[in-house]
Amino acid sequence: MADMERAGSPSPLQLVKRALPELNGAMQRVAEHILANPDEVARGSITKLAEAAQTSAATVTRLSTHLGYAGYPALRAALAMEVGRGLEAGWTSDIGLAIGPADPPEQVLNVLASTQANALRNALAAIDLAAATRAADAIAGARRTHIYGEWGDAIPARELYIRLLRIGIPVWFFDGPNSSQIGAGLLGEGDVALTVSRSGLDPTTLAFVQRAKAEGALTVTITGVVDSPIGRVTDVVLDTGTLNGTAWTEFFAGRASDVLTAGLLFVLVAQRVPDHLTANHPNGPGQPVVHPDAVVRPDIFVQPDS
Repeated sequence: MADMERAGSPSPLQLVKRALPELNGAMQRVAEHILANPDEVARGSITKLAEAAQTSAATVTRLSTHLGYAGYPALRAALAMEVGRGLEAGWTSDIGLAIGPADPPEQVLNVLASTQANALRNALAAIDLAAATRAADAIAGARRTHIYGEWGDAIPARELYIRLLRIGIPVWFFDGPNSSQIGAGLLGEGDVALTVSRSGLDPTTLAFVQRAKAEGALTVTITGVVDSPIGRVTDVVLDTGTLNGTAWTEFFAGRASDVLTAGLLFVLVAQRVPDHLTANHPNGPGQPVVHPDAVVRPDIFVQPDS
């Protein structure tokens, strides 16, 4: 067993796979069940494994020794370690190292809040207000503004679209490669093409920017990487100060800076068309927002939805 525990030695699942062609009958069924359900076997008893493979506990023991283990307990321990490593690797590559699988809710909340706070501080230091002002001027006076965002980037992009639409800006949102190319092709002089791309690397976003720019539209990108393929070809780049990151925790943290930058742009546009805030209410100019099924009382003024 000492040899089997050395770094670089085959994992228990690798040993089972290698032995499978030479097994038959009951031992083969046990091996196949281990490969199909390693996490279940790592937590289960020898009796449970034998029942699942429709054989005896003695057969499970024979397979364990055939693989080089002292018995089933040793095989199960090795499987538990292997499954644990896999879970840890999957968690680390997705969620990241800032939060652990066993961290209490308070710790999770504190980490998420602090990482977003850091992202907001980065945005305050990075956002170019002159560039944001130029983008707002263009959007406020544009014949049409087309916005593109994909996957996680679509969240702040779509919210900006909703806000601009709400105040009467002629704006459209696109979220797929085909529709984005059509949208970019409809633009021209006096129009704006706006994208959100944290990494600045997305090929569909790059194609949207290039096509819109070729058609004569002003291109605007909200990104965390100014010196990126998308950043380098965009006319107006709004730097959020937050890179894309390698794990979800980092990407989630940067969402705050993306939303802040998009929110800044929305308010700057609204400042240029303040009359739009009441002129485009669904109930008419200067009217409060009242849901269709609400009872209207003249003595109560309902504030517009935020």
